[in-house]
Amino acid sequence: MSISILLLTIAVVFLIYKGIKIVPEYKRIVVLRLGKALKRTKGPGVVFIIPIIDRPIWIDIREKLLEIPRQTCITKDNAPIDIDFIVYYRVIDPISAVVNVNDYEQATINLATTTLRAVIGNITLDDVLSKREEINATLQAKLDEVTERWGVKVSSVEIREITPPKNVLDAMTMQMAAERERRAMIAEAEGEKQAAILRAEGEKEAMIRKAEGYAIYLEKLREAARSLEDNALTVLYIESLEKIASSDSTKFVFPYELLEFLKTLKKS
Repeated sequence: MSISILLLTIAVVFLIYKGIKIVPEYKRIVVLRLGKALKRTKGPGVVFIIPIIDRPIWIDIREKLLEIPRQTCITKDNAPIDIDFIVYYRVIDPISAVVNVNDYEQATINLATTTLRAVIGNITLDDVLSKREEINATLQAKLDEVTERWGVKVSSVEIREITPPKNVLDAMTMQMAAERERRAMIAEAEGEKQAAILRAEGEKEAMIRKAEGYAIYLEKLREAARSLEDNALTVLYIESLEKIASSDSTKFVFPYELLEFLKTLKKS
């Protein structure tokens, strides 16, 4: 009798131990009781499930990322292009994630690849290369529309790399080289233009200063001429008198202008 009680006690303790679960904040437990999902999840904290009767399924509700393998897609203008991207998602309804889909993570990966091909197939190669943000938004909306019934929320989609065909890459490289050369030529021409403007302005300034110098010089000559005008006449008259005095004539005839001029000298 005591052995039976001991065995029963051990069995009860074992069942209680197996039934106690410690659920962290970022996880939930979906309980299938006799195959039927309970309406509410368990956790976080210490929870109890009935061993054998209840089947616990752990669900992580943190945001996760899925790295979608590189996919080769065909654009609207029949250009093959390789794309790989990342899907950020989280489980918002653990019960739906368990009941409505077999493997929500693998299902999301498969859905992402098929949706990518469908989206890229409606876009030309030029738009694929230039409208990455629009493609991200379109993928996110289309994925979220389907995964909602799985209890999964797709928060964002980020294209990591787009690899166009080799001939397109070569053309892009040549275009970039031509663009760099064009910018260099524009910069060089702009520099020559500025240098020519500076030279012209310098020559203009030099000519203006030279003209101003000539003007000042001429003005000084005029002033000097005005100041020397009377003295020059005096010198001419005196030289004339000297020539007259040195001649053999004994008579002196003085011009009236000379007499008047001598009077002005006397007054001064």
